[in-house]
Formats: sequence, structure tokens, C-alpha cells
Amino acid sequence: MSKGFRTISIHCSKCRTLLYKYYKGGTGGLVKCFEDRIAEDHTKGDLICPKCGQEFARLRMIQNKRAHKIIQGKVYTKGMTRK
Repeated sequence: MSKGFRTISIHCSKCRTLLYKYYKGGTGGLVKCFEDRIAEDHTKGDLICPKCGQEFARLRMIQNKRAHKIIQGKVYTKGMTRK
């Protein structure tokens, strides 16, 4: 990816399974994941945790790009900077 992005890990909050490695830009919280920024996808692409079956996101079009809108409380991240 380009300058200003960092790689974070996105995990299921219920069973702690790794879902994505994602290139995150900016300092805000994780609200959405653009599909073109997902570095590693450990799901089947159906927005459901492969281990426990919990739905963690919904597919949306944001800025004319496909994005996974994260359901609040369903995931946690590692690699984010804390304020």
C-alpha cells in the first residue's frame, strides 16, 4: 500500500479468530473496510466468522467502492494506535 497506511489485524470478538489483515489509513476507529485494502482475508467472503458463525459486517457501497460496514462490538483490532 502507499504511505500513510498501516496493517492492522481484525479479530472476531466472540471467538478471537483472525478475520482480516487490513491496510488502515487515518487515526479514527474502524467503521468500514474497503475490499481493495484487505491484505489477507481469512473468511469465505460471506462476512461471517468461519469458526463461530457470527455475522461481523454488512456489504455496502461507500464512495462507489465495495466496503464491509463493521457491526459495532463484533470485532476487535490489534495494531491500532490508541488516543
